[in-house]
Formats: sequence, C-alpha cells, structure tokens
Amino acid sequence: MASVQTVGSQPAAPGERSGDGPVELDALGLDAGVEAEEVESEDQILEPFDPRLIDVTTETRTLDSLMKRLEIRQIDLDPDFQRSRGIWGAEKKSLLIESLLLRIPLPTFYVAEVEDDAELGEDRWAVVDGIQRLSTIAEFVNPAAIGEVPFRLAGLEYLHKEKGKTFDELSPALRLRVLESQFTFQVIRKSTPEPVQLNIFARINTGGMPLSSQEMRHALTPGACRQILRDLARSDAFRSAVADSVSPSRMVDREMVLRFLAFRMYDPLEYRQPDFNEFLRNAMREINGWSGAEQSVRTSDFRCAMEVAEKVFGDDAFRKRYSKDHPRRPVSKALFEAVAVAMATVAEESGHPGVTRLTKRSAEVRKQFIALMSDPGFDRSISQGTGDPIRVRHRFGALIELMRSVVQ
Repeated sequence: MASVQTVGSQPAAPGERSGDGPVELDALGLDAGVEAEEVESEDQILEPFDPRLIDVTTETRTLDSLMKRLEIRQIDLDPDFQRSRGIWGAEKKSLLIESLLLRIPLPTFYVAEVEDDAELGEDRWAVVDGIQRLSTIAEFVNPAAIGEVPFRLAGLEYLHKEKGKTFDELSPALRLRVLESQFTFQVIRKSTPEPVQLNIFARINTGGMPLSSQEMRHALTPGACRQILRDLARSDAFRSAVADSVSPSRMVDREMVLRFLAFRMYDPLEYRQPDFNEFLRNAMREINGWSGAEQSVRTSDFRCAMEVAEKVFGDDAFRKRYSKDHPRRPVSKALFEAVAVAMATVAEESGHPGVTRLTKRSAEVRKQFIALMSDPGFDRSISQGTGDPIRVRHRFGALIELMRSVVQ
C-alpha cells in the first residue's frame, strides 16, 4: 500500500471506527481537510516491463538557454503546482541566487518529456524535481516569463552589497555570471513506460515534499483536462459542498473532481481495474477528448451533484458519521466520489422529481447513511484499500441503492 503524508490522531474512543484516523497534509505540512486513504502506490509496477525501454538521459543547459525555453513554454513551470510556487521566502530565494553568483553548483534537476502539444510542439519538459529552484531563478532573471514581478535580493550571507537589487540592477559581470550558470538535468524520455515514469517520480525526493498522485498525473497529462479539473475544483458548487475545507495546494481538490468524472464515465459497479492510478490517468486522457457539448453536460452533472449533496447533508457532506453525536470528520475522498456519483445516478434515472424527493427526504437519507456506516464491510470500503475493485463496487453499490430506496 502507499505510504501517505499524515497528521497523527488520537486513538479511537470506544464505539468509534476507523474514520478517526490520520489526514493528508498540504504543502506546508498542515491539515489539508481530507482523510488519508490507502491506494496503490505509484512506485508499484504491477505488470512486467522491458528494462530496455527505460530511457533517462543527462543533459547540461545554461541558465540563458533555460530562460529561452521558458519564454516559448518548452518548460512547464505550470502555476497550477500551487505547492511548488510561493513556498520559499525571500531569504531562501536570495540564498539560491547567491549560490549562482558565487558559482556554487546546484543539485541535479529531474524533468520528464510530456506528450506533444498541438500548439507548443514536442520536446517539452515537465519538472519533476526542482520546480521551486527553477521558478526562483526565473522570478529573478526573467519574471515576465512566469508572470511574476522582479524579485529583489534579501538576506544574503556574503554579497551584502547586492542586497535589495533586481537582476537588471546587478553589474554586467554578475549578470553574465548568472546567465552562464550551467545546470544538470536528468531527462525521462517519453519512450519510458508510464508506470516506470511514475515509479521514478515516486523515488525522487532530493528535497521538499514529493509530488502527490494528482500532481504526477497532472505533469504527465497536458491538455484540456487540466483546465476542466481546475475550474470545477474552484467552482462555488464544489467549495460550498465541502464547506470550503479542502486545501487546493497539492491538487487534492482536483483529484476529487477527477474521481467523480471518472466514475460517471465508467460504471463503478463494473469496476475491475487493478491499478486505481492508471484508471484515473486514463480518465484524464478521455476528458481531453471531450467535445464542447459533452464537457457542458459533464460539468453540469458535477455541479448538480454538489448542490444536491449539500442540500441533503449540509456541512457533513462527504464525511464519515457513525452517529448523530459523532465528531465531525474531514472530507473522505472515497465517500465524496461514491455519494456524489450515487446522487448523480439517481438524478439521471428519475429526473427532477427524484432530486426533489431526495432533498425533501434528507433526514431519511442521513438516517440510512448512519445505519450504513455501522456495516464493517462498508466502513472498510471507504477507509482501507479504497482502490481495490471489490471495495470500489461495494461502496458505490451500497450508496446507489440507498439513494434509490429514498426516491422510490
């Protein structure tokens, strides 16, 4: 199973269940507002592969050439990587720049070639390890390339005379020294099998926090899906349904949206995919191929599910509750996808009258939900091994049946 970044929790009190466990962490190590769960780890390769297909090469580039690649968007320092931009303070950024001015070599960067883009062409890089360093350098040398304002040096240890200066205010000799800095890149080629790429991603941790599952999927799958997931995660309907409690810093909110869309495209009661992460990656590719009409239908479907869930459960939507008095828990991703898809399924089957019955009978829905939580099998399906096909089918089947029983 995957190891997860978690916050410790108090032992469960008598009568409490596995829902009182750890939570995921955001980029600053704080509670991300979502329960941690166990799914297959990205570093597990489930099927044999040909080692000869692994293609990782070493390249050396000057800073000047990197800035040119940034300008024409051949390096993806996507601002959607919220947790990787803006974490470093002014002093830490300044010390990195001071290292360049002192000609101190920086650690190796890891990048992956991404799928060709119709507009931007091929040979594009997604940064796997080193986003903070590259974005800091770009913010100082060419801030316009990443939509930032010029960065001024602060808190230098040795070059005190340069404190407060921007790149353009340095002497010509120092500017040249920066532009001629050389960096080493390990480039993961597109020919490397995707499961192996993810394995490499998971192994890389030269500093900071490794990429989350959704950040990995985001890096490897450019296209319209990125914008769709971002827009829905930022929508008022989603934010309100989760009581604005889910941190966006590691794309956990986008993963939740993706899981809903994936299980609306593919029948969860027929789910038999042994690799949950591959299932979600395939869903992102499918979303990239949506027509404008299909996108409109799917996004409307999502917003409707969010609105109904909030009307039925209020601030407790998508949270485990074992009794009326049970303490309020963080959002559960497994419950989010199953509850939301169940509501969307019932809405599709029964139309507006069914939705009306569901909201009018919200007290009955909540009562049956608490009763369902007393089933150990259902509890396990939303708490442990949540990507297991049997547990996926169990939780979706139970919740769809619950919603159908209420609207009949």
